[in-house]
Amino acid sequence: MSISRRELIRRASALSLSAASSSLTGCGDDGGGAGSVGGTTGAGTTGGSTGDPGTSSGDIPTTTAADSSSSGGDDGLPQYEYDGEPGPEGLFSHGVASGDPLVDAVILWTRLTPDEDGVVEAFFEVALDPEFDMRVAADYIDSVPDRDQTIKLDVEGLSPGTTYYYRFFSLGRESAIGRTRTAPQGAVDRLRVAVCSCASLAHGYFHSYRRVAERADLDVVLHLGDYIYEYATGEYGELREYEPATEIVSLGDYRTRYAQYRRETDLQEMHRQHPMVAVWDDHESADNSYRDGAGNHQSMTEGEWEDRKAAAYQAYAEWMPFREGAQGVIYRALPYGDLMHLIMLDTRIVGRDEQPDDLTDPDLLDDPDRQLLGMEQEAWMIDQVSNSAAQWKLVGQQVVMSEVILGEGPFNADQWDGYRAARSRFYDLAGATSNVVVLTGDIHSSWAFDLAVDPAGTYDPDDGSGSVGVEFVVPAVSSPGFPLNAAPALLATNPHLRWIDIRERGYLILDVDTERVQGSWWFVEDVESIDGGSERLAAVWAVRDGTDHLEEEPDAAEPPADPPALAP
Repeated sequence: MSISRRELIRRASALSLSAASSSLTGCGDDGGGAGSVGGTTGAGTTGGSTGDPGTSSGDIPTTTAADSSSSGGDDGLPQYEYDGEPGPEGLFSHGVASGDPLVDAVILWTRLTPDEDGVVEAFFEVALDPEFDMRVAADYIDSVPDRDQTIKLDVEGLSPGTTYYYRFFSLGRESAIGRTRTAPQGAVDRLRVAVCSCASLAHGYFHSYRRVAERADLDVVLHLGDYIYEYATGEYGELREYEPATEIVSLGDYRTRYAQYRRETDLQEMHRQHPMVAVWDDHESADNSYRDGAGNHQSMTEGEWEDRKAAAYQAYAEWMPFREGAQGVIYRALPYGDLMHLIMLDTRIVGRDEQPDDLTDPDLLDDPDRQLLGMEQEAWMIDQVSNSAAQWKLVGQQVVMSEVILGEGPFNADQWDGYRAARSRFYDLAGATSNVVVLTGDIHSSWAFDLAVDPAGTYDPDDGSGSVGVEFVVPAVSSPGFPLNAAPALLATNPHLRWIDIRERGYLILDVDTERVQGSWWFVEDVESIDGGSERLAAVWAVRDGTDHLEEEPDAAEPPADPPALAP
């Protein structure tokens, strides 16, 4: 069996104490899991859903926006009316959110916390301005008790590349104003994307989310998983206590944990200001999860894995602003004009075989029948990458794809190193196209890789020959990195690893244009202090069009001038 991330970090730290020695063997990671299979939404290049396998809006209601050219006066849309006693002050205590933007649609989300259970009437409105003088959509909608009183709707008929503002009303109370943005259509010159992952509430505060929220120039936020953690209080991190205090196993447990996370003001603010495209990692279910189990699941005391997995998915679907597909399916693609195609994978639940227990057995690691994505998802991914008309193919996923050698062996069985045949097939795909950029979370640290087919052989770090793409690995929001510096040993044994920081927390900004994709790593200070959170630029690397090779740059790109106003 693969070992936990904590054990991985401990062993890597031990290596740093004897960096001159290369005697350590590879080891496993705690953040892995399984991947789910199925196609999903918005993979086309011109508009809405493309009808991928598994695509479905489920029970999410839809509404169509009115002509957005109207302004002021009577827009013909309903107005909110309520003449009863006001509901509780904390009715909207979990904020608002939006996600999965298409060129003409976006998911809006909120949750009601009424005094009594049952259906509660609410009202929403969407406008082109934060004063709501130019409304484009408004209507009544009910909360859904069977979905934990959440409200989730798909607003259609919007304009491409446009910023909108939205809010909810219920029981005489008003939510915070949210801000979202649709995907652009056609020719696109530039996009700005924030990327983040791994927020352990028990280890610190979410300052990274606040810094992302303050950036008015972003088109979208990508979250690569470990949005929540499943552990009991004190089991992994001791700074803050969890709700419930026990490890989460049941549907009620998962709902309670999401509710706790969504009361975090910094997380609320990021959701309020930007649309999010999210995929899960393992801790949204259980540590080191895979299709048929998890390292942190004990059937004798915690019930059947299928029941726990279904509960984890249901809570995720209720609380996250994504366009739902078939049961258990989160992989999907979203177009951003002719410039960028987002292809979001599930390397965790839907198709992953159990992590290998022997990293020294090449027959096991190279077995073509062993799956990381699963056959259905892999076929879907091949179609998405090979048939994309976009200049840049951005592949968001969970675990490090690049080969990583620590000492004399592979670093981590939970990563693509434990599924080398699947990685070879991906490299063949990337090598047959151009401009593939892989985005990775999970490992609580920052890495910049060339995707080298043979790092110790045919790959040349000077000109990037032998590379088929690049990989940006994002730091954690608050989860702990490596307590001691193993970076020199990793750099010495991995020539395709261009840069690494294994301790700091933060996020990544991608600046995408027709000439290059630039990744700038931003680190926040003192996540253990509620008053901390100043940030600094740590590193800047970019891949230029057609090169498949990272080059260091001196400065992060300047944000575009005059972005749409943040929500008040």
